[in-house]
Amino acid sequence: MSHTTPPPAPRVTSDRRPARRSRLTRVALAVLASAGLMGAALPAPEPLGIGDPLFPHLGNPGYDVLAYDIAFSYGGDNTKPLDAVTTVDARITDRLERVNLDLTHGAVRSVAVDGAPASYVRSGEDLVVDPGRALGPGERVRITVSHTSDPTGPRGAGGWVRTADGLAMANQADAARRVFPSNDHPSDKALFTFRVTAPKDLTVVANGSRVARVLSGATRTWVYRSADPMATELAQVSIGRSAVLERTGPHGLPVRDVVPAADVSLMTPWLKKTPAHLEWMERKTGRYPFETYGVLVASADTGFQLETQTLSLFERSLFAGSGLPDWYVESIMVHELAHHWFGNSVSPRRWADLWLNEGHATWYEMLWAEEEAGVTMTARMRQAYAESDGWRKAGGPPAAPRPPAAGQQISLFRPVVYDGSALILYALRQQIGTAAFEQLERRWVAEHAHATASTDDFVRLASEVAGRDLGGFLHGWLYGEKTPPMPGHPDWRSAAPVKAKGAEKPESAPAEARHAPPTAVAKR
Repeated sequence: MSHTTPPPAPRVTSDRRPARRSRLTRVALAVLASAGLMGAALPAPEPLGIGDPLFPHLGNPGYDVLAYDIAFSYGGDNTKPLDAVTTVDARITDRLERVNLDLTHGAVRSVAVDGAPASYVRSGEDLVVDPGRALGPGERVRITVSHTSDPTGPRGAGGWVRTADGLAMANQADAARRVFPSNDHPSDKALFTFRVTAPKDLTVVANGSRVARVLSGATRTWVYRSADPMATELAQVSIGRSAVLERTGPHGLPVRDVVPAADVSLMTPWLKKTPAHLEWMERKTGRYPFETYGVLVASADTGFQLETQTLSLFERSLFAGSGLPDWYVESIMVHELAHHWFGNSVSPRRWADLWLNEGHATWYEMLWAEEEAGVTMTARMRQAYAESDGWRKAGGPPAAPRPPAAGQQISLFRPVVYDGSALILYALRQQIGTAAFEQLERRWVAEHAHATASTDDFVRLASEVAGRDLGGFLHGWLYGEKTPPMPGHPDWRSAAPVKAKGAEKPESAPAEARHAPPTAVAKR
């Protein structure tokens, strides 16, 4: 898309900073802050960004978030804003006069820095905080924002999802900033604690493990904490009339599923399959990387499924009346589970590295269907190859996708990042052999566990495993406008795709809107 907003302004550093405020000025600002007169304390600065090619204003330079502590108070009406307090603990990496946080929705009531009132201003998509002094590299800072978190807004904008009985979250790709102030980019992962107060007859579940549940009159407060760092796009909080079904996965892994209380009997046959899916994935890629897993079934027409960390989000209709074959529904469950290795544990360094998430999740979705349901991967890959040039023309090459349409960030999730990117992995396996490919997969998730990685990192590791430079071979697959010849299949040809009605997800569908099974895909 063409960006109509100005390019991100450079951050203020020691070379280009305003004159240092006097102690008296800082005291005056603190008084204004405590009085709630925040808007007048700072000139309106430009919003910043880390310069991601696809989302130039997303993320913020100069600091690394270590942990979020987010408190929500939900009154029981999912059309009204929640009261919230978000505390951000960060380590400063560059000298900063101001600290920018991503925030686009909801009202800000007050801001404190290390416990003292601080002035702030809203600028574009940022909340810009003045700590009252320059912050230097290596310093720790705690920013506490009292705000509202508004669940209303256009469908498909992301953030809170209003369900039939409450709320859930869907923050991919850049919608966490609609829910809480943050450094909303997957390159800055952090630990999370959620403290959610809700009417006592509702159930709250969030990422990680529950560490407290306290009843106080008509309300109950639930506290969840993650054991491993998480990208903001993967945050999840579910509030509703839910049942939590617990079982055990491989090597004693706790598995907890969250479903509408009225749907326990309907959902149980599906959810009982998860331990076997975990065992299958562990045979392929090694031990599951988090402390728990589960499926969250939401009573909402989202049109997508999403790999929120430790608790994957699924719409109810996938399991109830979708008309899809059972094997295909299971393969989608495997797709979201696979993301916990590819995308959640190993997160993309830039959004252009998205193919590493979706290509791998689609790969294991297809591999599971081949091994467990007899649906041949080669046939699906041949069909993807036939459509690949058309996908590249429409959305760009897998590792250099075109920016999403203006105001439709989720249009980034095009067919080329799903089947078109799984095609790269198929070509790589054809080139280096199955044994080397399987070694590469295991090393990739082990060596980059709970961190971020890029396309260049993948090419380097693939070359190391193969014992030869694969940069030239992979360049065309990753960046070419045309699909390279497929190793071992010289007869495969790519042409403009022929669409079958209903066979392909719409360009504006949210992340993980999945296409129909291969029988329909072959007609598109």
